[in-house]
Amino acid sequence: MTIAFLFISLFGLMLIGVPVAVSLGASTVLTMLLFTNLDVAEVPQRIFDGINKFPLMAIPMFILAGNLLSKGGSARRIIDFAKSMVGHLPGGLPMSAIFACVIFAAVSGSSPATVVAIGSIMFVAIKEAGYPKEYAVGGITTAGSLGILIPPSVVMIVYGVTSDTSIAKLFMAGVVPGLMLGGMMILQTYIGAKKLGFKATTPEPWSERIKKFGKAFWALLIVVVVIGGIYGGIFTPTEAAAASAIYALIISLFVYKDIKFKDLWDICLESAITTAMIFFIIANAFVFAYLLTSENIPQTIADSILAANIGKIGFLIIVNILLFIMGQFMEPSSVVMIMVPLLLPIATALGVDPVHFGILLIVNMEIGMITPPVGLNLFVASGLTGMNLKDVIVSCLPWTLTLFIGLILVTYIPEISLWLPNLMYKN
Repeated sequence: MTIAFLFISLFGLMLIGVPVAVSLGASTVLTMLLFTNLDVAEVPQRIFDGINKFPLMAIPMFILAGNLLSKGGSARRIIDFAKSMVGHLPGGLPMSAIFACVIFAAVSGSSPATVVAIGSIMFVAIKEAGYPKEYAVGGITTAGSLGILIPPSVVMIVYGVTSDTSIAKLFMAGVVPGLMLGGMMILQTYIGAKKLGFKATTPEPWSERIKKFGKAFWALLIVVVVIGGIYGGIFTPTEAAAASAIYALIISLFVYKDIKFKDLWDICLESAITTAMIFFIIANAFVFAYLLTSENIPQTIADSILAANIGKIGFLIIVNILLFIMGQFMEPSSVVMIMVPLLLPIATALGVDPVHFGILLIVNMEIGMITPPVGLNLFVASGLTGMNLKDVIVSCLPWTLTLFIGLILVTYIPEISLWLPNLMYKN
């Protein structure tokens, strides 16, 4: 009865429009009062203990770094470099946009920011080049979702803290799946463009490509600062986040000179608002997790599933269906905080690596960001292009199917996620 009331009240509150964070806290406290002997006075302490974790300090730093680069001209320089590399191929312009999304996702760590930064420049350009509008909207909107998979990723940090999994390993685990999914979308775009009759053009000379790489170099170097610093043992992930924010500030102010000192207040304020939203969800979710563990709910569910003998494959199928549904209605950090305490104990009991499980979960969240009714990237793309939401959804469908294929590969070939972290962290 306890778990039934908890989830009915949680989803009931969300259905009537109560924010996710408030729904989490209210349903938890109400369940504690009505069905348990837990002391509600402990809730503030649980909230403090939950967010008083050093790795969470990486979240505001990565958000600030992404905003500093997004507000400047880094996206334009990355796009110019991407066009110089693949722009001459059939479908070169939309392929360049997807390529740029993959790169900018690694720079910004945010899916909506990637769609805005790349889409605001490339939507019109692709359409004016004679490509169907689906190529402009569908490819960029879908590729932008890679922002939560390719490191640095705020969602990975939330998962790492919630599951007590190495954030450094999660960052490394996201690289190969992210590049694989980006490559699959680029290949899909290339094949589609050839079928539509688009021809290859003369490639730019290497001297021009090197010149454009040089202009984008300082923006691209932030990936080396973060990933290289973590792998090289120079930084922890949290320290790498702080280094990335300082680096983004320096190149935006003094190298590219895209922003002025007067812009910093608005950028910091926007970053603080985003951080506060995420931390409010995290705080309430820790209370939610406290109730679950106190009532032994995850273990009860795990025992029931293990007794049903559905096996690892059957469990992963159920997980993907469940996460796909959840991702359609909730933003990624909320899904992580709610579902990980329930699902991860079962996954580990069945022999699923927590790092692999985290990447599987995040790919599901990517799909959730481009599927209705609450797919955030859909609304961002609709606002940028002026297209109605239905047309944006239809435009994204071919690339969404590609993500589903990628999800199947990531789910049942764990080496895709685990090869790189196992190589780098041999223990």
